[in-house]
Amino acid sequence: MNKRAFRTTASILFVLLLSLSAGELTVRIFHFFHPLFIFYDDSYNRFRGKPFSPDFNFKLNSQGFKDTEFFGKKKGSFRIAAIGDSFAFGVVPYKHNYLTLLESQLQDKGFDAEVCNLGIPSTGPGDYLAILRQEALRFEPDMVLLSFFIGNDIIEGIRKKKWYEYSYAASLLRYLFVIRPKYEGQVVHGTGTYCDNCPSFDESAYLNVEKERSVLYLTERADVLPLIDQVLASVEEMRNICKELDIPFAVVIIPDEVQINKGLQQKVRAELAVQDSGWNTVLPNERLAAGLKDMGVAFLDLLPFFAEKAQTERLYRPRDSHWNIAGNQLAADVIQEYIHNTVQAGQPKVQL
Repeated sequence: MNKRAFRTTASILFVLLLSLSAGELTVRIFHFFHPLFIFYDDSYNRFRGKPFSPDFNFKLNSQGFKDTEFFGKKKGSFRIAAIGDSFAFGVVPYKHNYLTLLESQLQDKGFDAEVCNLGIPSTGPGDYLAILRQEALRFEPDMVLLSFFIGNDIIEGIRKKKWYEYSYAASLLRYLFVIRPKYEGQVVHGTGTYCDNCPSFDESAYLNVEKERSVLYLTERADVLPLIDQVLASVEEMRNICKELDIPFAVVIIPDEVQINKGLQQKVRAELAVQDSGWNTVLPNERLAAGLKDMGVAFLDLLPFFAEKAQTERLYRPRDSHWNIAGNQLAADVIQEYIHNTVQAGQPKVQL
C-alpha cells in the first residue's frame, strides 16, 4: 500500500511538474513574439505600444509611439526628442497630450517646431538612456527633453524583484486573479471612449500605490535619497551624449499627485503613521534639483505650478496618478513658456 501510495503521489507530482513546465514554456514563447507588460523583462520594448494600434480616436505610429510618423527633419525646423514614461505616452487622447499641445503652442509662437513623442509606459532612467542612444538620436533632434516622474523614477531603484516575477506562469495568474479585478480602466486604450473623471483603480489599491511611493518623503529613510545619485548617473550620461553632439538637454520634473493633493496626502500619512517632522514632500525634488545643478543640466520643476493650480482645479485623473486633460494643458503651458524663453527666435538652438 505504501509503495502504491508513493507511486500515485509521484505520478501526480510528475504530471503537475510537467504541466507547469509546459505552461511556463508556452507563456515565455508567447511573450517572446508578443511582449506583455505583466511579465518581468529588462528591455523597455516590453512596454512599447503595438505599431498602428488604436488609442482612442488616434493610431500609434509605425514604431509604436503615440505620435504621427517621424519623417526626415525639414530644413530650418526645430525638432525636440521628448523622452519619458507613461506621462509622456499619456492616458489622455493624443490631442490632449501635453507634448502634442507643446508642439502646437510653439508653432503658434512662430517656431517651426516638431515634438517627437518617444514616451514608453513603465520605463525608467536606465531605459531613458537606452532610448536616447538607440532611437532618439536617429531623428536628428535640436533638443532632448526628458520628462522625469518623481512618483516612480526614483522608487524603482529600491524595488526588489518579487518571487512570482521569476515565473511567467505565476505572473500571469497573479495578474488574472489579483491585479485585473482591481483595475477599473482598460489596460490598452483601444477604441474606447476616454473618460476624464473615471477612476482607474479602486480606492484601496490606489492608496497602496501611493503609500509605497511615499517613502521618498520620509525624512528618516536614509536609504532612499541616495538612490537619486544612482538615477542621476543615467541622466548625466544622457547629458554627456547630448553635450558631445552639441544638442541642448533639459529635464522636466513631474510631481506625484500625493505631493499636491492634501486629501490624498492625509490618507497616506495616516497609513504610514508619520508626523509632520518626519514628512517632507519636496525632499526628492530638492535633492534632484541640486544634482542637476551640479551637473549643469537645465531643468524645470513643475511642482510649484501644479501645487498652486491644484488649489482650484483637479489636475490628475481620479485614482490614477496621471494627469487629466487640465493637467496636460497646464504642463504644456508651463513647458512652452520655459522653452520659448530659452530659444532665440529664428535659430534652431536653445540657450540653456
